[in-house]
Amino acid sequence: MDTQFLLGWEEWLSLPELGLPAVLAKVDTGARTSALHAAEIEPFGAADNPQVRFLLHPNPDDPNLEITCSAKVVDRRQVTSSNGEVELRYVIETPLQIGGRVWPIQVTLTNRETMAYRMLLGRTAIQDDMVVNPNISCAQPVLSYDAYKGLPRRRPVKRPLRLALLTREAGNYSSRRLIEAAQARGHVVEVINTTRCYMKIGGVSPEIHLDGKVLPRFDAVIPRIGASVTGYGMAVLRQFEATGAYCLNSAAAIGASRDKLLAHQLLARANIRMPVTTFANSPKDTKDLIELAGKAPVVVKLLSSTQGKGVILAETRKAAETLVDAFRGLDANFLVQQFVKEAAGSDLRCFVVGNKVVGAIKRTGAEGDFRSNLHQGGTAKSVRTTKEERETAKRAARELGLSVAGVDMLQSAEGPKVLEVNSSPGLEGIEKATGKDLASLIIEHLERQVRPLSRYRDGRA
Repeated sequence: MDTQFLLGWEEWLSLPELGLPAVLAKVDTGARTSALHAAEIEPFGAADNPQVRFLLHPNPDDPNLEITCSAKVVDRRQVTSSNGEVELRYVIETPLQIGGRVWPIQVTLTNRETMAYRMLLGRTAIQDDMVVNPNISCAQPVLSYDAYKGLPRRRPVKRPLRLALLTREAGNYSSRRLIEAAQARGHVVEVINTTRCYMKIGGVSPEIHLDGKVLPRFDAVIPRIGASVTGYGMAVLRQFEATGAYCLNSAAAIGASRDKLLAHQLLARANIRMPVTTFANSPKDTKDLIELAGKAPVVVKLLSSTQGKGVILAETRKAAETLVDAFRGLDANFLVQQFVKEAAGSDLRCFVVGNKVVGAIKRTGAEGDFRSNLHQGGTAKSVRTTKEERETAKRAARELGLSVAGVDMLQSAEGPKVLEVNSSPGLEGIEKATGKDLASLIIEHLERQVRPLSRYRDGRA
């Protein structure tokens, strides 16, 4: 009778060829692919013998323990995560040891810094004679992070970063401030015109070209992609992501925030309060569309609107119907949204960096204008936010996957209601109103994410 090898829902394992004597992994038969935490992923080697080097923090509770690993790349594969995000990952093959058993597995590399487990053991790594009992924790021998005690434990050493600022407006206030802040902290910034980039797609080593040359590898990319080039800008950013560069906001997150309908659906799914929003395709539904938004007055908003342009207040039902029909006649995509009267032409902009609200302003529209955008003549003043407002802003940014965001909210009688989440928030209005150096806070956040590679024991990088 064959003896079955029992696994629990979590197991201690080691990856000896990667120099990892102890890793606590989640065993997930619902996931096809195994995944290992990897930061600062750096491909190297010849095209016919690709290698990858990466930094790993095996203990989630000890970020100062850093191990540099390297392995041969066997593939690059698109993997869909549990939240639906698709990521192109490097795949390596390495021996896995659990208890007294050793066998080779393929594992993808991805940043799991926010996850409870540094490794996920998928079903393709589980052999035929293995049985997973979801009610048992650690059916095999328990290891300990004490296995790393002989390794150097030190704080990461700061190093100059090579940063790409992806923008077509190198001279505007936000771009200048980000460049100044990065250079003041010893980093190198290269301004790259988004629309001038072109790409070579295919093979293990993705390439981005500009003016006839291949762009070098960047540690991080700061995307400041204009709304008019969102589609192409996202494609360029995805290519930077494929090179292993850390992107301040991912292409997927930017796309979600720019698609107003999708953004509202994602926020609604997370039970984040917002003005009632309606959307329809058929002109036969115009009257019911306005009724569902809470009757007139209502706000009619183009899906492609930015800086308050394409946002119109319809004071009466007749005006709303006329406006909706006019937009349909132009083949424009739009939303109809509840008008929050008690906001009195003002909104709250919370600036989120790394899941923290670092500044907030109250924006008030010009006299006679319900829009509070500064580009439409509005004014701004620094304000103190409530805990509920801060939590709402942070949740909205997280739901869309944004590390840096400007979250616009209305202060209603029911509490804060999210109007919009901006993935490329301007710095000028909020820095001048609050007196805060938000550009430096963004660069400091980048430094924390782009961790330096640790060194080998003999001192080699």
